[in-house]
This record gives sequence, structure tokens and C-alpha cells, in this order.
Amino acid sequence: MKIHEYQAKELLRAGGVPVPRGYPAFSVREAVEAAQKLGGKVWVVKAQIHAGGRGKGGGVKLARSLAEVEQLAGQILGMQLVTHQTGPAGQKVRRLLVEEGADIKKEYYVAALTDRATQKVALMASSEGGMDIEEVAHKTPEKIIKVFVDPLVGLTDAQAQQLADGIGVPAASQAEAKAVFARLYACYLASDASLAEINPLILEGDGHIKALDAKFNFDANALYRHPDIVAYRDLDEEDAAEIEASKFDLSYISLDGNIGCLVNGAGLAMATMDTIKLFGGEPANFLDVGGGASAEKVTEAFKIMLANDKVKGILVNIFGGIMRCDTIAEGVIAACKAVHLAIPLVVRMKGTNEEIGKKMLAESGLPIIAADTMAEAATKIVAAVK
Repeated sequence: MKIHEYQAKELLRAGGVPVPRGYPAFSVREAVEAAQKLGGKVWVVKAQIHAGGRGKGGGVKLARSLAEVEQLAGQILGMQLVTHQTGPAGQKVRRLLVEEGADIKKEYYVAALTDRATQKVALMASSEGGMDIEEVAHKTPEKIIKVFVDPLVGLTDAQAQQLADGIGVPAASQAEAKAVFARLYACYLASDASLAEINPLILEGDGHIKALDAKFNFDANALYRHPDIVAYRDLDEEDAAEIEASKFDLSYISLDGNIGCLVNGAGLAMATMDTIKLFGGEPANFLDVGGGASAEKVTEAFKIMLANDKVKGILVNIFGGIMRCDTIAEGVIAACKAVHLAIPLVVRMKGTNEEIGKKMLAESGLPIIAADTMAEAATKIVAAVK
């Protein structure tokens, strides 16, 4: 789960990380009122969408008068903001953050994220703040400093000092920087985040350290412990099909192809998509029905896939371990009848009650194309779609 910048800053502020004063705004009038409450002579009007690169896309503007705040808010609200993370369709801007201006002397990058290889938390920082960290990693990897924090020990002063020295924080500001590192780490742990990022973390003209932008991603498996964070969820920023799938405990992600995939198990789903591409096709989705799929669940999965107009065929690939093949067959038959399936359907089953499931499909009277191997299944669905 992702949240907006202003929500991420609320978490940082609560955790003791200095952030600029600012207010969210859902209309032009609210944007102007926010600037009036902030006072001063310079404000930043920032589009709030779940994507990076907003500034390059025209979603972050500086205003030097209330009239300019009004003008910029009117331009940004409702715009289809295209960034390198939104794709060519972009994302509609429905809310803003109006913030006080900042005196930026230097920009840094800092983030906390889970490192599965070491089973620790990686705290990484760079002197190249304000840039895409992927670009920094590609062009100048030596400018990324990492420390690995044992959760049972926590971030040590020596590790915080290593980060501050490594990114070149001036000596007079290092105490503040180290405190920010420690508090960011604490926020990361307390919220069950999978990523907590500040980009840029700025050194102001007076030597103070402040988080100018922030991004949090959360482990969905831990959200039951954080109703306050769940309340931040913005469904307008999420794919409608993915929202619908979550209601039925289906793991679904929309893709750009035309072959719908229904699979049990995340690893098998990835392998199925790879096989479709290997034989010249393009998957339209990742869809894992899990180990306890009922006929109702399979029917809903079919409905979600078919809601995508680009889907011209469906491949069902099942390994019957915990999930029995006859149960899936029952679900497939019920789903085909419920949605009046009119596009090619290839089904490949292996495992528990495989023969029973295959017999059920063969005797269903439905135009289901059977396959025994993944290669055969992919070949048949690609051919059927073409």
C-alpha cells in the first residue's frame, strides 16, 4: 500500500522528523486558504499522486503571491500528470499539498528498506538528493552509502555517523542529520513499512536538516495492525480491477497484454507469464487465486479478467497440491457459464485429482482447450488469440 506525500510527512512529523509546514487541499479555494494560513511570501504547490517525478511532469510549482497560488492550483488540480512512474496514460490529480518555501543549500537522499539478503534493514543515503536513486545507482554507485541495521540492536551511533560522513553533511549539522536517520528508522519499524524514503532531505541555509519530500510503502500483510494507516488509503490512485480483486482475496495486477492468466501460486503465475512471452504472447494480468479457491472465487476472477476489453483469451494453469484440480474444474465450468465466455480458454492441470478435473472439463460441453504442459498451454493460447 502507498500513501501521499502529505500523509507520509504526517508520519514523519509524529516521529520527530522536521518537515515543512503545509496543508492538503482538494480545491483551488482550499489551496489559497492553505497559503493564507501558512503566511510568508513563497509557497510550493505540489500535486499529490502515488508516483515520483512529479516536478518533471509539471506537478510541482513555486508561487510568489496568493494570486499565483490560485492560478497554479487551478492548473494542477484535474490535470492528467504523466511521470516516468505513471506510464503514458498519467494519473489524474485530485489533491494538492501547499507548503511553505524552503531555503535549500544542499539536497541529500535517505531511505530505510528491508534487505532480504541480510535479513536486516538497509539504511541508505546519498549526496545526490532530488534525483532518481535508480539513476544514481546506475551512473555513480559509489555515491550511495549503505548500512545494515540489525532490528534487535537498532541503528547505532557509529552507523548514523558513517552515513552523515559518507554523504558529506557539514560537521555543524551532523547531530541533526543523525537524529533524522534514527527517527526515520524508528518510523519505518513502527509503521511496518517496506520503504520509508526522504528525497530530498535538505540542508537549509541556517544549517538545519529537513525532509522536503517523503514516500512510504507498507507491507500489506501488516496493515491489520495499523487502522490509522489504512485510513490513508486513496482508492482513486489504485487500479479498479485490483481493488475489486482484493475484495475476494485475489492477488491481481493489471498488465498491458491480451492473454488473461489464472494461476494458483505466485511463483507459478510468474513462470506462466514468462512462458506466454516466450511463445510470442503478452499476459494481460498477474492473477493468483491462492490455495483455497472456491467456485465463487474463480468466477469472480473470470469477471475481473473479462472486464478488461484487451483480453482476447484466457489461460488457466493449475498445480493441484493443496488446491485440488477437480475444485478448480468446478470453478472454471461455473465461471464459463456465469460469464457466458466467448473467447478462447486453455486449461492446464497437474496434481491432486488431475484426472477427475480433466474429465469434468471434457464432459462439460464447453469449448475448453486442454493442455498437458506449460509449453503446450502457452502455444495453444497464443495461437488461439492470434
